[in-house]
Amino acid sequence: MSFGQSVSYCLSNYANFSGRARRSEFWWFYLFVVIVQIVVQGLVAVIIGTDSGIYTLLVFILAIALAIPLYAAGSRRMHDTGKSGWLQLLVLIPCVGIIIMIVLWAQAGSDVENQYGAPPA
Repeated sequence: MSFGQSVSYCLSNYANFSGRARRSEFWWFYLFVVIVQIVVQGLVAVIIGTDSGIYTLLVFILAIALAIPLYAAGSRRMHDTGKSGWLQLLVLIPCVGIIIMIVLWAQAGSDVENQYGAPPA
C-alpha cells in the first residue's frame, strides 16, 4: 500500500478498530501522523507562540484527532499478527511500553485467515 492510499484508507476508517492492516498501511500512516504533528505544531508555535493557552488547546485537539485513527490502525495491525488490539495499552508502561509496541507492530502478519478476518489485499 502506498503512502497516499494508506492515509486515505486510515482517515476514511477513522474509528474502525476491526479488521486487519498490513505493515505498510500502519507505518505509512504513522509517518503521516508524525509529519502532520511536527508541521502543525511548528506553524502554530510561530503564529501564536508557545506561551499561549490557545497553543496548548490546539495541540491537544490535534493530538486527539490524530490519535483515534492511529490507534484504530494500530489495532488492525495487531489483528494482522493474530493479537488483540488491546495490547496497545502497553504504551502506558513508562519507557519500555513504546519499545514493546514497536516490536509488535513490526512483526509480520499471517497470510492465512485468523479470528480477525481474511488477510488484507
